[in-house]
Amino acid sequence: MIRVTQLKLPLDHAPEALKAALAKRLKLSAAELVDVRVFKRAHDARSRSAILFIYTLDVTVKDEAALLARFARDPDVKPSPDAAYKFVTRAPSTFLRPLVIGAGPCGLFAGLLLAQMGFRPIILERGKEVRERTKDTWGLWRRSVLQPESNVQFGEGGAGTFSDGKLYSQIKDPRHLGRKVLEEFVKAGAPAEILTEAHPHIGTFRLVTMVEAMRRTIEGLGGEYRFQSKVTDLLIENRAVRGVKLECGEEIASDHVVLAVGHSARDVFKLLLDNGVALEAKPFSIGLRIEHPQSLIDKARFGRSVPELGAADYKLVHHAKNGRSVYSFCMCPGGTVVAATSETGRVVTNGMSQYSRNERNANAGIVVGITPQDYAPYDKGVPGETGVLAGVALQRHWESHAYVAGGSNYHAPGQRVGDFLAGKASAALGSVVPSYRPGVTPTDLSLCLPDYAIAAIAEAIPAFGGQIRGYDMDDAVLTGVETRTSTPVRVPRGEDFQSSNTRGLYPAGEGCGYAGGILSAGVDGIKVAEAIATSITG
Repeated sequence: MIRVTQLKLPLDHAPEALKAALAKRLKLSAAELVDVRVFKRAHDARSRSAILFIYTLDVTVKDEAALLARFARDPDVKPSPDAAYKFVTRAPSTFLRPLVIGAGPCGLFAGLLLAQMGFRPIILERGKEVRERTKDTWGLWRRSVLQPESNVQFGEGGAGTFSDGKLYSQIKDPRHLGRKVLEEFVKAGAPAEILTEAHPHIGTFRLVTMVEAMRRTIEGLGGEYRFQSKVTDLLIENRAVRGVKLECGEEIASDHVVLAVGHSARDVFKLLLDNGVALEAKPFSIGLRIEHPQSLIDKARFGRSVPELGAADYKLVHHAKNGRSVYSFCMCPGGTVVAATSETGRVVTNGMSQYSRNERNANAGIVVGITPQDYAPYDKGVPGETGVLAGVALQRHWESHAYVAGGSNYHAPGQRVGDFLAGKASAALGSVVPSYRPGVTPTDLSLCLPDYAIAAIAEAIPAFGGQIRGYDMDDAVLTGVETRTSTPVRVPRGEDFQSSNTRGLYPAGEGCGYAGGILSAGVDGIKVAEAIATSITG
């Protein structure tokens, strides 16, 4: 099979035009094209008057060797890579079952791969199964009732369940493990188009049913789920894991433990520190959510509404004069801003879209990069918030300020962009109706972030307005705060994927500093599962 890249066609091309354009590109007759499959489809909207589809195709022809020889110097005509997943090993007849802590995307794929190789993993999730968790999450959004162990951050499916469901990443993936992730999602009920779209997404409602289907697959292969099973201690002997202890007092023995806890498991970070597991502070970002009418973004990006492309998205970066980088994060076309806290008395925002992306507003985080040097002022000697965990103290500090500024009832503090740029509090909001629930309180967002972050965002928004006309419109809405962009710590691991100082412990995914989104977390879960399987089989 031959891969042909960068084949461009008009947005409104007829279906038969694709094969005709390919035949012309390869200087073949249509009869010589035995099979044509779309591997990826992207679009180029830089010229809004002539938006193009860009195809990557896998092609079978009658004489592949001759064709490859003829195009030997053409970088866009090469042999198709072998993207089929191959299991590294199979389980032996006897072994101690591996444990997976966390049922987010990383834990899900670690558990799935271990189950597919016959290792019958036990998956421990502190939260509830996904449908019960969804009810609890709506309890916060509709009634301001927070369940600290069952919310946007904790429960089956992880934080990715209540997001835009983006399924693309910029990670290096020479083994095509991302393809394995997408194929498993399709088996679980995702639309087949996620295999071919350059920027696929699923949305929350579909993710819920997919997560359930994958759980049934894992259980059918001998795996076991234990919900509301919070790990409160690691059993460690001679710097090697021997199992875990649950909140109920039960101890489960295992020599292989996957730590896939997500970026908000702050108690687990302290647990690791108390057990002498190596930790290090890492950079992350903090900021606000911004909302515009989706029609404004569509017009700026496409010149008009383009049903074939759906709701338009964007990606923006600005380097501020104070040395801070400001960028858009987790952009959700046609989506909503959601309450994403997991701790009482704190407010956290995030973005979410359904598969249709047909809500009135577009939203994105506008966040500012920070480093461990910025954490020192928040290190007040509080257990779990000192030294390497001072980034957690920073997060909690501003989340608490946002809670108070919003009215101490889980409403988010909000501000019109015009008022924010003028440096004055908002008394009311304008034409852009904020989507955050349970509600938004107009106020002064400078109370909710460090001065350097406020200054950088205030400089960035007008600069973004130079790229997207209307981005700095007065009535666009800012809500705060966005503090859970990624984990503030990393759990160092070696090339064998084990903790750098604790054998048998496998730090994985976003919470331990090795992923940033659903796809990369799933890929990391696969890699960790392979490392465990190889370790068990020798």
